[in-house]
Amino acid sequence: MIAIALIAGAPETVRTIMSFFVRGGLFMWPLLICSIVSVTTMILRGIALREKNVMPFVIQSEIERLMPGGSAERLARIVQHDPSSLARIARVALQHLRGPRSENVEAVETRARHEMVRLEKGLIVLEVITGIAPLLGLIGAVSGLVHVFSHLGLSSGASDTRQIALGIAEALNATVFGLSIAVPTLIAFSYFSKKVEVMSVEMETLVVELISKCYYGRSSREVTSTKSPPLTTAPTPTPVV
Repeated sequence: MIAIALIAGAPETVRTIMSFFVRGGLFMWPLLICSIVSVTTMILRGIALREKNVMPFVIQSEIERLMPGGSAERLARIVQHDPSSLARIARVALQHLRGPRSENVEAVETRARHEMVRLEKGLIVLEVITGIAPLLGLIGAVSGLVHVFSHLGLSSGASDTRQIALGIAEALNATVFGLSIAVPTLIAFSYFSKKVEVMSVEMETLVVELISKCYYGRSSREVTSTKSPPLTTAPTPTPVV
């Protein structure tokens, strides 16, 4: 019965929405574009920032399973063709194991910054929409008020009252629409930003653990191999008599 009532009331709901949109004035169109872009970005970011796409459980478990000083060949095979962010960072760490630990850490930090940019891709769109949607709604409100005052005194009676009502409706509709876009967009931006921050900390912890296990027991050999050769003592010149 509820479904039948919803279906029966659907045309009336559509007419109400269209009437709301039309009375909002010209600035409802850019607000509509902002809403479409916002919803699309939220869907795409929600898919891209799923944990299994950023930090696959199989890679996490393999890093945790690796023994200090043990072989990382199995992990290297797993991350070889994995497209996730954690796999790319771990791949860089494994490729620089022959070098000193400091160089490896520097290469991993560079790659991690690049992955942060990839994870934050699209969040700037949500941030911009959060800022401009209320402003567009405010411009629509001002436009509605301009229409109200421009028609005052041009006619009398019911016609004048009708123009005032239409102008106020345009102002209120644009404002409501702008705020209804900005609020969920701000919530989505805050949620995705926090999620990226949490996942970056977790990836950093895992990669630091991986580097520590791979370089376990190699510190003394690194110091010996990277130590500069001793300076030779120059011969003492023989004094000329």
